[in-house]
Amino acid sequence: MFPVFLRSLVFNVLFYAVLVCLAIVALPTFALPPRAMLTVAQWWAKATLVLMRVICNIKVEFRGVENIPTGPLVIVAKHQSFWETFVLPGFFNRPIFILKRQLMQIPVFGQFLVKTGMIAIDRNAGVKALLDMTRRAREAVRGGKQLVIFPEGTRRAPGAPPDYKTGFAQIYSSCGVPCLPIALNSGLFWPRRTFMRYPGTLVVEFLPPLPPGLPKDEFLSRVQTAIEDATGRLVEAGRKEQEQLIGSAPSYAPTGG
Repeated sequence: MFPVFLRSLVFNVLFYAVLVCLAIVALPTFALPPRAMLTVAQWWAKATLVLMRVICNIKVEFRGVENIPTGPLVIVAKHQSFWETFVLPGFFNRPIFILKRQLMQIPVFGQFLVKTGMIAIDRNAGVKALLDMTRRAREAVRGGKQLVIFPEGTRRAPGAPPDYKTGFAQIYSSCGVPCLPIALNSGLFWPRRTFMRYPGTLVVEFLPPLPPGLPKDEFLSRVQTAIEDATGRLVEAGRKEQEQLIGSAPSYAPTGG
């Protein structure tokens, strides 16, 4: 475990050093179209994948890329780690996220989110927030963008019971476009609330898209079943690999947050 600690320490130093350097590089993009800023963000994601592989022995595998439709889209992804928030956008032409409003208040980073058209939601505003979020999401998707939603609202540790909210189903119905479910096991390698980075094969699986127009209950059931079944399979395989690499799979508290 000690080598894992050292590798994690070196990785995090370099990860944030790259972030600071690219943040400086990105400053002029505030005067350019959002695409320029997103390009710099993709450089950060690609640099991170290299650091993960070289320093932490974390390989990353993307499966089912051929399942990604072109054009406007609603993307519903499992959320276990900070990792997917900056890597997944690289697979889409005009990605936007729904995120909590507090992130908009972070200096520089918040301005980046505003510039790139991210949709902020006040979780304490109840029905009003849901209606406003749905309206903005519908306008963005109908304008040709790909909307990324984490249906559980926050990160869930590997093995935690699913906690899918229903608001994303309303967005899907309102947008009238296909839905792409995404499963992953990132929480095994880049856990929440710790700087530790564990070796193994991180897998993202783009599942077959669901057509537009499904009844709400059927949509909710099919999305959750597809994501949870695939995620469970990926997590089990990842844990077995970690047991071989470091002697035991790290334990994770089965709670959200």
